Amino acid sequence: MLCFTGAPTAVGSADPLPIPQNDPFYIPPSGWESQAPGTILNSRPVEVASMGPQAQDAEAWQLLYRTTDNAGQPITTVTTVLRPRTGQVKGLISYQSAEDSSSPQCAPSFTLRQGAVPMDHKYDASLDFIEIGQMLSSGHAISVPDWEGANSALFTPNQPGYTALDGVRAAEAFAPLSLSGTDTPVAAYGYSGGSWGSAWIAQVQPTYAPEVRLVGVARGGGAFGAAEPLDMYMKSLDGGPFSGFLLSLLPGTMRADPRIAAAFDTYLTPAGKALMAAGGAQCSVPDVEQHAFVHMDDYLTIPFSQVLEQLHASFDEIDGITTPTVPLFFYHAVDDEIVHIGPVDQTVAGWCATGAAPVTYTRDELSEHPSLEVAAIPAALRWIDDRLAGQPAPDGCSIRTVPSMSLGGA
Repeated sequence: MLCFTGAPTAVGSADPLPIPQNDPFYIPPSGWESQAPGTILNSRPVEVASMGPQAQDAEAWQLLYRTTDNAGQPITTVTTVLRPRTGQVKGLISYQSAEDSSSPQCAPSFTLRQGAVPMDHKYDASLDFIEIGQMLSSGHAISVPDWEGANSALFTPNQPGYTALDGVRAAEAFAPLSLSGTDTPVAAYGYSGGSWGSAWIAQVQPTYAPEVRLVGVARGGGAFGAAEPLDMYMKSLDGGPFSGFLLSLLPGTMRADPRIAAAFDTYLTPAGKALMAAGGAQCSVPDVEQHAFVHMDDYLTIPFSQVLEQLHASFDEIDGITTPTVPLFFYHAVDDEIVHIGPVDQTVAGWCATGAAPVTYTRDELSEHPSLEVAAIPAALRWIDDRLAGQPAPDGCSIRTVPSMSLGGA
């Protein structure tokens, strides 16, 4: 579900960019609430960083647009859109990054920009730079939404799909991208936390944005659904080497759901509230680095498991991702150290049993969680290329175990 790659590596400049909280671009104009979902409220050209000292070789802009939260209320967010400088754009990929944080300065609209200065609280965008570069070389336009929304609401139902799909609507309406409006074929792509956002795109698209021509979803590092519930996942993190992820995830989850917020406000000790405030103010990398082997029981007046048990209604909604209805390319590491494969295999088996949509599932034996994101890029993008080119996905359900997707196994 989550991605951890090490110290921040984004390339900076002498003049640091303002973080979203201090950037007037993120402030919508008066009357924005009455606009239709996906309406562009502001735009600006930007440069997107790469793994080297130069920016990505692409034309890029940011679009502020109106979207919708889980309660159906209007909110705003930003997508970073890119296209190759030359050539015909083949289609549009909505790429959901693994932000995994409850802090606005960890959103891709900030972390991807050339000139964003590495900070202790900053997200490591290295893998995003790699994947964006590969998508551009395939000739696609890209939308990279701040899919948590301006309120940095992390694990919440529906809203991730709404924000990403409205980013697609904004991209399709943005003339410089040279897309074909609603005739544009669209694929969703994301790994780890980005897999969560991509799953919700497929979940809500038929009813929320039926005009979007979604042709497939490629995602990995977390299946989600009844066999992989979020509360069970949180229990598995608690007290372990990746327990710091809880401090990145829970503040945004509480922000998204008043019921969850009320429960934790009741049972967190003063030290627990301070710990959550600190974790929610920085990105996942420093949270994991600084808070390994944290036991939530030490910061609550009742056991962590009992708090989660009181929130079944909320977590049932969060775990509401059902069988995909569009072609799915899915992949997971057999020895994933962060998201164990057992519930993932069970979830995929449930998808396959329904036969609702074609599913291609690859189990990778040699990778672990972060390395699979890179190893799977060629296979995932080949699959996306075919879908955007109009080739139908292979029928039925295919499950393969390969030594490594980096060796050509798909």
